[in-house]
Amino acid sequence: MSLYKLIVEFLDFRSFSNLWYWIAVFAVWTKAIRFGLGVPYDLVRQARREGGQALHDLEVMARITTGRMLATSRGMGPWLVGLVSFGNTTLVLLGLFYHSGLAAALFCLLAPLCGLGYLSLRAALRVEAGEGHGAPLIALLTDHRRSVQVLASLAVGATILLGLYSQTHLFSPI
Repeated sequence: MSLYKLIVEFLDFRSFSNLWYWIAVFAVWTKAIRFGLGVPYDLVRQARREGGQALHDLEVMARITTGRMLATSRGMGPWLVGLVSFGNTTLVLLGLFYHSGLAAALFCLLAPLCGLGYLSLRAALRVEAGEGHGAPLIALLTDHRRSVQVLASLAVGATILLGLYSQTHLFSPI
């Protein structure tokens, strides 16, 4: 096998049949589930068990990450919504009308992250509104994690179904 064929096999653009695509899908959702609002979930469990310094660390970390998230959304929110909408629309058009498997795969990876952004922004607003201390914060982060788990399950399931459907040669390799 020549080096060229080896590189082409490794960087195959038939995304749904590429192992690297599925590794990326599961890595993205694993990280999203583990770090709700930028706070590692093991810190939430530790704060629930021990309280004290662990709870203080959780509150500080949640306040910092939600503050940064809300500052970004308030400063660049409309621009980000427009850019993301343009990108998603482009990927849908390329995937559906031009039969690009790569565009469809990227849409399946990136579009559910918009839902994750909405869930995170909603939770950040609740932290800012007063649920950023003690037991309400722990409950909020636990509920947020459950919501992200449901979203991740739906997103990965839909991606698997579209990937299986695309094996019927619906999409071209590039």
